[in-house]
Amino acid sequence: MPHYITHMPPVIAVHLVLALAALALGPVAMLMRKGSRWHRATGYAWVTLMLGAALSAMAIRDFRLPNIAGYTPVHLLVAMTVGGIAMAMWHISRRNVKAHRRAILFAYNGVVIAALFSLLPTRRLGMLVWHDWLGWM
Repeated sequence: MPHYITHMPPVIAVHLVLALAALALGPVAMLMRKGSRWHRATGYAWVTLMLGAALSAMAIRDFRLPNIAGYTPVHLLVAMTVGGIAMAMWHISRRNVKAHRRAILFAYNGVVIAALFSLLPTRRLGMLVWHDWLGWM
């Protein structure tokens, strides 16, 4: 019976740390007073974490079906994340706060959806949570 956390490839460990940090920091940035120094600082930190998680996700490949060259449908969330962040930065640079907020929520929803997919019992994080930690499967 393997312990999934001790047999985790480094790229997956890096991706997991970045994604979990982004998942936790996102609501903090969104709850800060808009336009404040703290909102901008946590926002830039969140963007950095999200881009790191998205880029590291591209190095994680799964050759089980369905896939194209090891990229599975969950990898489409990378495009959702990067596109949402790009649009958010573009909108805020033009002082369009409403569109910025929508784009940030779009990008954040990408990481939430990815987190839910990664908790499936057949995926590495799902095995760690459901099997190793909770002993349910």
